[in-house]
Amino acid sequence: MLKVGLIGTGGIYRYAHLEGWKAAEGIEVAAVCDANRELAEQAEKDFPGASIYTDYEALLERDDIDIVSITTPNKFHSIIAIAALESGKHVFCEKPDAINPQEAERMADIAARTGKVLMVMRNNRFTAAAQYVKKLQQEGFFGELYAGRCGWVRTRGIPGRGGWFTTKELSGGGPLIDLGVHMIDLAMWLSDNSVPSTVSGTTYRQFADRPDANGQIPAGTFDVEDMAMGFIRFTNGASLQLEFSWASNVEREKKFIEWRGSEAGFSIIDDELTLYVERDGQVVSEKPELSHTSKPQHVENILHFIACVRGEQEPTITPQEGVHMIHILDAIYRSAEQGSEIKLG
Repeated sequence: MLKVGLIGTGGIYRYAHLEGWKAAEGIEVAAVCDANRELAEQAEKDFPGASIYTDYEALLERDDIDIVSITTPNKFHSIIAIAALESGKHVFCEKPDAINPQEAERMADIAARTGKVLMVMRNNRFTAAAQYVKKLQQEGFFGELYAGRCGWVRTRGIPGRGGWFTTKELSGGGPLIDLGVHMIDLAMWLSDNSVPSTVSGTTYRQFADRPDANGQIPAGTFDVEDMAMGFIRFTNGASLQLEFSWASNVEREKKFIEWRGSEAGFSIIDDELTLYVERDGQVVSEKPELSHTSKPQHVENILHFIACVRGEQEPTITPQEGVHMIHILDAIYRSAEQGSEIKLG
């Protein structure tokens, strides 16, 4: 029986993580923690009998806790993860890994030194479309995947306006660090283009002072971008275009990935897969009928983590991938500020 401590019991815990910990077998959620005691008490109702904490350090002092799950504002991900690893806990953390590359590197280094499993949520890898494309890629179906695009654009979808999401000190940034982690990671994983060489980007802040549907400008801080665009070159010569926004004057919200390969290509738009293949000298599109898992992608991610802790599976999401990711996001922000391309490595 693995004992789990949940740190951060707000919206993302309830929306994305709760079902996974409830679905897991052979685990006991023994402690819940939130700086807001009321939220911690609500979480205890999900796992009756769990001890309630408002101080994560007190939770980490418990020797009987094997796993810590972190769903706090972004700023605290690396702080708590490092403390948890140092105290001998395995760590599962909501994305992003950290809000700067130095902290991401510290997390990876300490996980390696302590021998504990560190995994950050990459739930989009566990959709039926992503799993099928990964299988095809590993079989060589696409040939060389050399040019791609990915993004997540919203018409109007600024989360928690005036709260920690739009406060750079707590979040690390806007839609790039919020939505970009998902789609950039998926694009890199599906193509095996995991080592970036140069990055360039631009950011925009057009909707911070726009009134809401009631004609009011919400109070609070809004010092992050509401749109980011970028371009990544990888060490193998492949390239990836990026676009992420919380608010844009476009037709509809859409999340997408597209890769062009030497033998075939694909797109995943709102989790719907299309393959582009050559038949008799013509490019044709095919939409595979996929068998969808009965478990949501967030649940699958948590179950994979638990299997890795038990030594039943090898991690398919590694701390080094998180280091690459945070370096990319940081470089896009620096490129936008400086107006020039950033070289990595």
